[in-house]
Amino acid sequence: MPGSLEASLLTARRGIAERLRARREEVEEAIATRLWAIADPSELSSPGYADGLRDALASALGQAIGTLERGGDSAPELPPPLLAQARLAARRGVSLDTVLRRCLAGHSLLDRFIVEEANAVGPEGRAVLGRLLGEQAAVFDRVIEAVGEEHRREAERPRGSREERRAERVRRLLVGEALDASDLGYALDGWHVGVVGNGAVSPILERLVATLDARLLRVSGEEGEVWVWLGSRRELGAGDVAAATALAEAAISPGSVLAFGEPARGVGGWRLSHRQAAAAAMVARTCALPVARYATVALLASALSDRLLAESLRQLYVAPLRRAEDRRQALADTVLAYLAADRNLSSTAAALGINRKTVRKRIERAEARLGQQIPRCSAELEIALRLENALADRTHRG
Repeated sequence: MPGSLEASLLTARRGIAERLRARREEVEEAIATRLWAIADPSELSSPGYADGLRDALASALGQAIGTLERGGDSAPELPPPLLAQARLAARRGVSLDTVLRRCLAGHSLLDRFIVEEANAVGPEGRAVLGRLLGEQAAVFDRVIEAVGEEHRREAERPRGSREERRAERVRRLLVGEALDASDLGYALDGWHVGVVGNGAVSPILERLVATLDARLLRVSGEEGEVWVWLGSRRELGAGDVAAATALAEAAISPGSVLAFGEPARGVGGWRLSHRQAAAAAMVARTCALPVARYATVALLASALSDRLLAESLRQLYVAPLRRAEDRRQALADTVLAYLAADRNLSSTAAALGINRKTVRKRIERAEARLGQQIPRCSAELEIALRLENALADRTHRG
């Protein structure tokens, strides 16, 4: 009989976990909304912080559901993205109080979803509910302890080396502190192109300095990133960035990333071009692009960082084309190919390997679902579909 009871509880446990996985997108969205309601002024000028917070949430949620399914007898290792985000928060000046409040808010919301699904499973689910919540509480205690320790250790870590002090000076300048920058060996009153890189990018940076006849400011960024500025007394223009991007695309090694901001002047332009490069780097990571330039991914970058815009684009333009009954998602794929072909039916047909008549019928069906003709919403529609594909690919890679 005890064995039969344990088997029944195990079945209920797995059923609850499976139901949570089916709602994972909804659960993650609800928790993310709550986390961002707990704001900290230090985050306003922190490029990439939101991206890291989302990755940490996804990792922590995946582990929590796995723990719920397997049982809490063995203490799982904490997800590396969660600890990395605690270190990043400390470096960006986000308070430990904000970090821990977010952990508590996420834990409380997840408990609510667990209770909902346990009740939905029935008597077996309710029978195992107390045990599940106890296991989650034990894991949460470990999370709080580890995250707090990671944040404190990073915040107290001495920046003793010359390079670390230089990087700290750059970060403070980026958030608007009025500091003497003469020891950087880089003129902030000239023209700048910001670059954010990851991986084996040093040889390319050396070539970029020679190509643009520029001075180089380089410091260590976050989690292996390098932050770079290419500076010049002469006016840098769009053509210079196009040449730099082409050089990077031809020379970048597998697994490396380079993202470029746009030319700008003065200390304000120095900050702006860096923020643009950081936004382009976010797109590069999401879309698995080795090289990205802000001017070509600006709308996608905005959609990735603006939760209202991203969700609105999905509901307005993606959901009508990706209905459950369209198993092959032919409408969405055809529309994206149609936009890439400058709305040319013949070119779209050739790209997809179908006939022109089929393309026309699909486009007409898509316009009927959207309630408007594609030329009237082509920019929004393309960004919505590209964003959806990028997020789906990132989830698959993860």
